[in-house]
Amino acid sequence: MATRRASHANSWYSGNGQQLDRELSAWLAATTQISTPARAVICPHAGYSYSGPTAAHSFRQIDPNTVRTIFILGPSHHVRLSGCAVSQCSLYQTPLGDLTIDREITRELMETGKFEVMTMEADEDEHSIEMQLPYIAKVMEPARGNFTIVPVMVGSLSPSSEAKYGKIFAKYLKDPSICFVISSDFCHWGDRFNYTHYDSSAGEIHQSIKALDHAGMDLIERLDAPGFTHYLKQFGNTICGRHPIGVFLNMVAEIRGGVTNGHRMDLKFLKYAQSSQVKSPRDSSVSYASAAFVMK
Repeated sequence: MATRRASHANSWYSGNGQQLDRELSAWLAATTQISTPARAVICPHAGYSYSGPTAAHSFRQIDPNTVRTIFILGPSHHVRLSGCAVSQCSLYQTPLGDLTIDREITRELMETGKFEVMTMEADEDEHSIEMQLPYIAKVMEPARGNFTIVPVMVGSLSPSSEAKYGKIFAKYLKDPSICFVISSDFCHWGDRFNYTHYDSSAGEIHQSIKALDHAGMDLIERLDAPGFTHYLKQFGNTICGRHPIGVFLNMVAEIRGGVTNGHRMDLKFLKYAQSSQVKSPRDSSVSYASAAFVMK
């Protein structure tokens, strides 16, 4: 089986293992651990100089003592995809060591008939999955050799497709040895993103962006899949991982729909940041947010 190169190392993050380890350690040390380990996290996927400190708040919540499989759901930025796709690889390289792909779960997903296989080019081009890998290698270091990953590229799904994939993934979310990493940045604002929504009643442009993002984050915290879909339709917020988030919210809906599920579920956002504070229509920014989902 093939091995995926760390194709964004030395550009989006340090390719030097020692330097990268120091950076991730410092960012993780500046965060607080919540009382219950996360069963899913929402993490940004921009260059680490922009989003690394925000992402640390999510990754700090993953427990290497209990987690043995990590699903990574990342949006497709370069390939037209109407469904979801899995990797053909057996290993993903990182500067902090290789990560092993769970071929058994990958086969299970393929057997549903609902998944494609990424080409190697599409796999290596996609940063939304790769940017989660060094952090996973770092926080799972105590379990090195004893855990696997399941990378999934998520395409432009309809609400009904998000529900369909939510049903497929729900059984894995119920397993306490499995954690989901949902890869998403939030608002991409500015002419270069073809998105300049501005509500002047919120204050300056960056304050309007924050209010817009938090309206969506509130719906995600409420685990409200239909509400989040409606919000996206109403405002068109350029949340690039909206479909992975939609699939996750539908996993929760599927578990909640069980007659005897008995699960208490809670999602909280832990950190929000913007790449810059936009004050002029000529400026641009990207927002980053980290969240942790727990299930008891």
